[in-house]
Amino acid sequence: MSWGTELWDQFDNLEKHTQWGIDILEKYIKFVKERTEIELSYAKQLRNLSKKYQPKKNSKEEEEYKYTSCKAFISTLNEMNDYAGQHEVISENMASQIIVDLARYVQELKQERKLNFHDGRKAQQHIESCWKQLESSKRRFERDCKEADRAQQYFEKMDADINVTKADVEKARQQAQIRHQMAEDSKADYSSILQKFNHEQHEYYHTHIPNIFQKIQEMEERRIVRIGDSMKTYAEVDRQVIPIIGKCLDGIVKAAESIDQKNDSQLVIEAYKSGFEPPGDIEFEDYSQPMKRTVSDNSLSNSRGEGKPDLKFGGKSKGKLWPFIKKNKPPPPPPASASPSAVPNGPQSPKQQKEPLSHRFNEFMTSKPKIHCFRSLKRGGATPEDFSNLPPEQRRKKLQQKVDELNKEIQKEMDQRDAITKMKDVYLKNPQMGDPASLDHKLAEVSQNIEKLRLETQKFEAWLAEVEGRLPARSEQMRRQSGLYDSQNPPAVNNCAQDRESPDGSYTEEQSQESEVKVLATDFDDEFDDEEPLPAIGTCKALYTFEGQNEGTISVVEGETLYVIEEDKGDGWTRIRRNEDEEGYVPTSYVEVYLDKNAKGAKTYI
Repeated sequence: MSWGTELWDQFDNLEKHTQWGIDILEKYIKFVKERTEIELSYAKQLRNLSKKYQPKKNSKEEEEYKYTSCKAFISTLNEMNDYAGQHEVISENMASQIIVDLARYVQELKQERKLNFHDGRKAQQHIESCWKQLESSKRRFERDCKEADRAQQYFEKMDADINVTKADVEKARQQAQIRHQMAEDSKADYSSILQKFNHEQHEYYHTHIPNIFQKIQEMEERRIVRIGDSMKTYAEVDRQVIPIIGKCLDGIVKAAESIDQKNDSQLVIEAYKSGFEPPGDIEFEDYSQPMKRTVSDNSLSNSRGEGKPDLKFGGKSKGKLWPFIKKNKPPPPPPASASPSAVPNGPQSPKQQKEPLSHRFNEFMTSKPKIHCFRSLKRGGATPEDFSNLPPEQRRKKLQQKVDELNKEIQKEMDQRDAITKMKDVYLKNPQMGDPASLDHKLAEVSQNIEKLRLETQKFEAWLAEVEGRLPARSEQMRRQSGLYDSQNPPAVNNCAQDRESPDGSYTEEQSQESEVKVLATDFDDEFDDEEPLPAIGTCKALYTFEGQNEGTISVVEGETLYVIEEDKGDGWTRIRRNEDEEGYVPTSYVEVYLDKNAKGAKTYI
C-alpha cells in the first residue's frame, strides 16, 4: 500500500490532507496548553484555599487548633497544599514534554512538507513542459504535412495545365519538394520529442511521483505516530503523580484516624477547668419556729439578746465602715494560691445565706469562673501580670506558659553571651581580627538582660509555686524581690481586686472617685466617733491572707481567729473585729464563720 501507486493522480488532495494533519497537531498542542493553564489555576486555587483556612499566627484561633480534630484539619490543609503542588508538576511536565516538543516538531513537519510538495510541483512543471513541447512539434508536423500536400497538389495541377510554362511547372515542383522535406523533418522531430515525452512521463508516474508521495506518506505517518506518543505522554504525566497524590490522600486519612475524641475532651477540661469546687448543699431553714434575729438591721446599735455572752470592747471604733452606702458590688474571690486549700479538691468557698433555692440553682447552672475586676474588663482593662483574674487551674497554665517563655528567652540570651565570649577569645588570640574591648559593652548588656529575665522568671515561678500549693503564701522576701523588680519594670496594671474595689463595691480607679470617697468617709467621722462598738455575734477563722488596702477593710492573716460583729447580708462581705481599735470588712469567702448558736451549735460558712 503506497500513496505513490494508489494516489498518483491525487496530488492536490494529498496537499490538503497533510495540511489538515498539521492543523490537527496544532489543535492538540493548544488543547494541552489549555490543560496546563487549568492545572496551574486549579493548583493556585487549592493553595489559596489551604492558606485561607490556615490559623493565623499569634491569634486566638491558633490556640484552638490544639485539639486533635483541628490538628487533623491542619494536616488536611497541608496535604491539599502538597496535592496542589502535584497539579503544578503535571502542568510543568506537560508543558516541557508535550507542548515544547510538539511545537518544535510542527515547525520541522511544516518545513519537510514544504520541501516534498515543492519537489512534486517541480516534477509536475517538468512533465507539463515536455507535454507542451510535444504538442508544439505535433502541430508543426501536422502543419508541414498539410503544406506539403497542398504544394504537391499545386504542382500536379500546374503540370497538367498545358497553358502553364515549363518554368512555372518547375518552380511548383521544387516548392512541393521543399514542403515535402519540411514535413519529413517535422515528422522526425515530432517522433523524437514523442519518445522523449513518453520516457519522461513514465519516469514521472512511476518514479518521481511515487518517491515524492512515499516521502509525504512517511511524513504523515510519523505525524500520526508522534501525536499518539504525545497522548501516551499526556496520560503518563498524570500517572506519575498518582502515587504522590495517593500519599496525600493517605495522609488525610491518617490525620482523620488520629482524631481522639477522649483527648479532645480532656483538652476541654484543661482549657476551661477553674479549679473551684461546686457549691455545697443548701441548708434547710425552718420558718415554722419563731426565730430571734441575731443581727441588727442597721448593724450599728443592736446588741445581742439575753442569754448570750455579751462580748464588748471598750473605746471607740476607729475603722470607718461605710455605713450608708449600699454594698452592691461583689468582693474579690478567695486567692487562687493563698494556701493548699485553694487548689482543686480543697475546701469549698463560703456559702451565701438566705437565698431562694431557685436563685442558687440558676446561679449554679449559669455560673462562670469568677474574676476580680469586672468593670475594668468591661472597659477593656489590661490583664493583671500575675493572671490573678483567672481561676486557679487557668492561672497555673498561664503562669507555666510564661515561665517556659522566659526560660527560652534566657537560653537564647545565654547562647548569645557564649557566642560573644568565644568571639572575644578569638580577638584576644588574634588582635588583628578585632578589638576585644569593643565586645565588653555588648557582653554587659546581654548579662544585664539575662539577670532581668531571671528576676522575672523567679517572680513568675513564685506565683506558680503558690498556685500549685508548694508555697502557702508569698513570703516577705519574695514580695521584696518582686517589688525590687517592679521598681525596675513597673507592671502595666495593679491588682484590680484590691486596688479598685472597696467593700461597698465602689471602684477607685479614678483619682476623683477616690477623693469623693475619702471626703464622704471624713464627713461621717465626727458623727459616729461616739458610737459604742458593736457586740460580737460569733468568731471566725481566716482561711486565706487578705490585705485590706481600701478604706473600710481590714487585713487578716491565714489562720488568725477574730470576732464577727456583723454577718454577711448577701453582698459577700463580713464585718469582723480584731481588738478594740481594729475592725472592718473582709470577703466572706476568705473566712470560716462560727455564729454563736447555743442550741444548734456552730453554723459554718465554707
